Amino acid sequence: MKLIELHILQSFPVSCLNRDDVGAPKTAVFGGVQRARLSSQSLKRAIREYAAGLLPERFAGARTKLIVQPFAEALKRHGVNEDKNALEHARNIADKLAKLDAKAKDDDSKVGTLTFLAPSEIESIAAQVAELLQKEPKSKDYEKQLDRFCKKAGLVDGADIALFGRMVASLPSLTLEGAAMFGHALSTHKSDNDLDFYSAVDDRKPKDDDAGAGMIGTLEFSSAVYYRYAALNLDLLADPAHLAKLSVEERRQVVDAFLRSTLMAVPGARQNSMNAHTLPGYVLGIYKAKGQPVQLVNAFESPIRPKGGLLDASIDALKVHHEKLKQTWGLTCDTEVAIPDTNLNAFCEALNSHVI
Repeated sequence: MKLIELHILQSFPVSCLNRDDVGAPKTAVFGGVQRARLSSQSLKRAIREYAAGLLPERFAGARTKLIVQPFAEALKRHGVNEDKNALEHARNIADKLAKLDAKAKDDDSKVGTLTFLAPSEIESIAAQVAELLQKEPKSKDYEKQLDRFCKKAGLVDGADIALFGRMVASLPSLTLEGAAMFGHALSTHKSDNDLDFYSAVDDRKPKDDDAGAGMIGTLEFSSAVYYRYAALNLDLLADPAHLAKLSVEERRQVVDAFLRSTLMAVPGARQNSMNAHTLPGYVLGIYKAKGQPVQLVNAFESPIRPKGGLLDASIDALKVHHEKLKQTWGLTCDTEVAIPDTNLNAFCEALNSHVI
């Protein structure tokens, strides 16, 4: 497996970047103590949205239940002129892909599960259906052909789907293993959630009425240095089911967007009230020509104890742990590059040069 790995240490101040069901920052027990946690799902969404800004033509997929209307519009672009006719066939396509929601009204058509599709897949299916309707408007094997079109749409250029994968229960042929791998981010040290008591003043309430607030409440937050891990399987990315149809240069553009987004993107929860937009303090980038993914999170199984700051101590622990793994297990790294030893552009170029 040709593999790019990113080992990231990032300090966040007062924040609640990823919330649980009661609105508190997510946590996990690791090394016998509670840690602050960011779920891989929250990180992946932030990365996908950031990458869409960097390379919109490749990261244009949408995960949604509302796939009927995009198919209806695509059918009309390919010659299905009547709105009613286009909507009818769009509903048929959507039902094949993800089963229509039986409770939804005809004028608010949606499928029962979130469906991740690239624009090229929608266009491919719509073009084939439109061509079939023009050749044989009352084709007896319409359902069979429709089923075939949906099963063999082909990804072509959907980098977001190729990287992050998708699962389609009703049409397994569209299920795709993501080439990117993520771990949940964990604090390198013990972390307890704190409470923020807040109050709001009623602007129209007379000042001499009483001193009480118009509203009071509490929010939980934490602050921590996180270890984040992400990896990219370059062999899988170039697989025929993924992005083999792109040129090497086009795949390098995708990988460059992925690297930059993974380093720069931050989950958006409560960023207006607890702005925690920071940049990584240290990043170790590795390219392996063969081998398997290896996290360095066990550098922090024994939690970092603050003597001064936590970030510098975390960086030292990560470096020591990595060297021990290389000596003990014979881990080989064909390329190692680190930020801030080098800048972002040089970092990405060093790793991206291995994309095939």
